[in-house]
Amino acid sequence: MRLSELAEKELIEVENGVRYGYLAESECLFDTKTGKIHGFELTAPMRLPFAKKKQEHVFIPWDEILLIGEDRILFQKIRIKKYDRK
Repeated sequence: MRLSELAEKELIEVENGVRYGYLAESECLFDTKTGKIHGFELTAPMRLPFAKKKQEHVFIPWDEILLIGEDRILFQKIRIKKYDRK
């Protein structure tokens, strides 16, 4: 499957059903030499629209993705911290 085909899919956490937006809104982090995808980094969804909080970044490692469906990507858990770009 091409990355352009994945871009239109919505990211959903399995445990609580929170929608994290579409993959096109995320940053894909991959190894430039091998092309292996490490994961995706995106802004965490706001729980309350009126709450003024600092936006947190969510990193979803590729190995936490459970299912890639026709229009959704399901993942199991999240780590709320930035990916270390070395």
